[in-house]
Order: sequence, then C-alpha cells, then structure tokens
Amino acid sequence: MLKGKVAIVTGSTSGIGLGIAKELAKLGADIVLNGFGEASDIEKIRSGFERDQGVRCVYDASDMSKADAVRGMIAATIEKFDRLDILVNNAGIQFTAPVDEFPPARWQAILDINLSAAFHSIAMAVPHMKKQRWGRIVNIASAHGLVASTHKAAYVAAKHGLVGLTKVVGLETAGSGVTCNAVCPGWVRTPLVEKQISDIAADKHISQKEATNELLAEKQPSLEFVSPAQLGGTVAFLCSAAADQITGTTISIDGGWTAQ
Repeated sequence: MLKGKVAIVTGSTSGIGLGIAKELAKLGADIVLNGFGEASDIEKIRSGFERDQGVRCVYDASDMSKADAVRGMIAATIEKFDRLDILVNNAGIQFTAPVDEFPPARWQAILDINLSAAFHSIAMAVPHMKKQRWGRIVNIASAHGLVASTHKAAYVAAKHGLVGLTKVVGLETAGSGVTCNAVCPGWVRTPLVEKQISDIAADKHISQKEATNELLAEKQPSLEFVSPAQLGGTVAFLCSAAADQITGTTISIDGGWTAQ
C-alpha cells in the first residue's frame, strides 16, 4: 500500500514511535528513524527494517528540541530520497508537578519537543507535499490533548496545542491532496508510563500489578493498555485511500477514557 512512499517518524527508536514505524515499513514505506538511544541498538533496529521488510531505512539523530535541527531533518530527508510523503510527529517528553511548582525550564522543554517540533516539521514538509499533491501528516497527541489531569500543565497544554495545530493545518491543506490528523492515545505501556506506575507503587506501598490496575482504573474503562501496533495500524489507515477525506480531526484510541 505504501511502496515507494517515504515516512519520517520522530521519536521512533522505542515505544509508540517504533511501533508506528514498524507498521508503515510492513506496508512498504521507506523509513527515517529519529530518537535517542545506544548507537548499536539503533543500528540493530535500522538494519532490521531493511532486512525484514525490504525497505530503505535511515537514522537521523536531530534533536527535536531545536528548531533548526527539526527543519534540517526535513530538508535532509527530501534531499536524500527526493520526496517526503508521511510525517508522523511522535517525539515527546513528560514531567509532573503542581503548576505553582512547575520548573520553567521543564515547561519550555516540553513545549519545544511536544509542540514546537511539530510546527517546524510541518512548516517545512507542507510545501513539498503540496507540490507532489499527496501527503499525510499525523500528530501523535494524547487523551490529554482533549481532557486534562492534575500536575501535567505543560504536557496537557502542549497536547491541546497539537490538536489545535492539527485543525489549522487540516484547513490550510484541504483540497491539496495533503491531510493532517491527530491520534490521541490513552495509556500505552511505554517507559514514561512505567515510571508513573513505579511512582504509584512507591507512594502507596503497593505492588507493580496493583499500581498498574489503579492507573488504568482511574482513566481507562477497558482496563487494558493501548499497544504501539494498534497505534501504528491507525496511522496506516490514515495513510490509506479510505482516509482521503479525513483531515483536521482527532482519533481517540483510549479504551473509553474520553467518552466519560
């Protein structure tokens, strides 16, 4: 379905981003990986994509907190592959504290990576996508892009902003062959969520399993985690012909979280 297409997935060396990149590669897309990690681990992922899926795969180490680096990644991809078809803005970080105790530097870092990086990558990608009359931009937002939780001022603000940016870009590219949508996951068992589970277990002196159940029960009625593969499948659907008229909107994959 995506043979000959080129896809950038930011924050794709682990977790959600890696799951999305795998699903796109399975459908034939060439992949640009981005993220942090051990060089040997990243090379194993990169070479595995080429070996197992028969696609081209490169790694770009650009720091998503830096505007010039984000824009440079888009430019470098277009220069290397002579095209860019799919842009998945997934890179994100988290920090929790009450708003009156929230460190300003943490606020800025979260906005830079979770929101501004998407702005810079989209701004660079859109002219090229419009020119080729086809493009798919998918922003990985969050249930927190639609509703709030305490102690997550920066994350919730950034993810709400990402949903708003998605709507604007959807409107600005309507009819051009380019679409822009946001995917809003609930709890996914990533390292970020593992840390929250460990914090709950430590604070309440309960087991990891009990802490996991408590985390899910508070927000996610299905009492099951969303998987990276499910998110990848949703992104793949948004890249299909069936989704040609889906733009400027959000798709929630949250086990009922935001239905409450």
